[in-house]
Amino acid sequence: MTEKTTKSTRDVPAEATGTFHVPRLDQQLCFALYSASGLMTKLYRPLLDPLGLTYPQYLAMLALWERAPSTVGELGEALGLDSATLTPLLKRLEAGGLVTRRRDPADERRVLVEPTAKGQALREQAKSVPAAMLCNLPL
Repeated sequence: MTEKTTKSTRDVPAEATGTFHVPRLDQQLCFALYSASGLMTKLYRPLLDPLGLTYPQYLAMLALWERAPSTVGELGEALGLDSATLTPLLKRLEAGGLVTRRRDPADERRVLVEPTAKGQALREQAKSVPAAMLCNLPL
């Protein structure tokens, strides 16, 4: 078992705090990752618009195509989303006729989500997205 250790700025001795230089925004790894994520979403948009999906909806459908039915909790874990974010996304997919949500008969507290026939048919159209994305990458 490994012990998780983190240091915050509070852990740095007072005499040492003046020796650290805070990198500019464009030098921050977190900003580079944030910018790359935004660019990827932007590059996906023209590929997903004809499918009627946003990027987060596309990711949810990918997860459901892999393992359905899934509980909202399982889907949230797979996507790294909490239920407050995921529930409205699923409601939009349900309104579009792409997924169904229903209570788990074995445990009424759980909600099961799965693609409808229309949602499954969309999978065929979405198969071209990864290859098209690779062709569109400005590398």
